[in-house]
Amino acid sequence: MNLVRPFVEHPAAVGESYFRHLRAAAGFGAAMIGGGMACLVHALLPFAFVTRGSETIARLHERMIANRVARRLDVSADEQAAARDRLGGR
Repeated sequence: MNLVRPFVEHPAAVGESYFRHLRAAAGFGAAMIGGGMACLVHALLPFAFVTRGSETIARLHERMIANRVARRLDVSADEQAAARDRLGGR
């Protein structure tokens, strides 16, 4: 039984190492928690965080699509980083 396989199979399928995937997934999760908390505050205080939830979703979607396109085009890591910088560091 290979104990490592479950930890590397999905990251490899999306073109990432375990640690690169850990960093990316944790970043997405943290952004989602932040956006979700802003939405909860907005529910109580409608004048607060009016666009934060939708902006978070849009930013994460752009980042995910940019990464997916870069992988399909087999773009180098440096070119991927440059593309993220052009998207505002997302």
